[in-house]
Amino acid sequence: MIPRKILGVYGGMGPAASAEFLRLLAAMAPAKCDQEHPVVYVYSNAQTPDRTAAFFGRGESPAAALHQGLDTLCAWGADLLAVPCNTAHIFIDLFRAQLRAPLIHIVEATVADAIKAAPDGCWIIATGATMASGIYEKEAARRGYRFFDASEEVRELATQAIVHVKAGELKASGAIMDEIAARLWAVRRAPIVTACTELPLAYDASTLPPEMGISSLRSLSRACLEALYAEE
Repeated sequence: MIPRKILGVYGGMGPAASAEFLRLLAAMAPAKCDQEHPVVYVYSNAQTPDRTAAFFGRGESPAAALHQGLDTLCAWGADLLAVPCNTAHIFIDLFRAQLRAPLIHIVEATVADAIKAAPDGCWIIATGATMASGIYEKEAARRGYRFFDASEEVRELATQAIVHVKAGELKASGAIMDEIAARLWAVRRAPIVTACTELPLAYDASTLPPEMGISSLRSLSRACLEALYAEE
């Protein structure tokens, strides 16, 4: 099948996570040659204001930049939109209904995968803003699902892992992810949803079993490809 729809990606939050998302789109696509892959327009703006700082009132809101970038992708001709940054969706949800193309929502896609992988519940780690916003918990509750609450110590470790990935220090981030899993699995052995798009890279750099991680990047890639390759 050759996808006829064009995907518009607002990237740069952060650059490594966006690059991994694009890699997954290529790796997971049901394509046997170049021409069977989707057309993808990428608008990468690493200078988008910090989402977590804005959520906690410590910096400029990224909403205007996000809206402008997504509008630009629509003007270029994108039929579908994707943003490989979980925390950005807190702000995108404020104007999602105004977008000129459907948004493949990373939270909705990831919760759907968590339900399939672990019907009895999962751990979740993310940025402080994503956790404080309840954006994942609200979507889970809407679908009759639940996430287990990580301790404040684990949440702080997740923040450290994110910082290391953004700095290109993957080995350090993997070591922290090992510690996170040890603490969580001492309480309950359940899969870990990496609900910040830096965290799947940290998980991949760890010694943890792949089947115990649910990557928000992979979930977004899957949902985008399903929409792109859907029969008209």
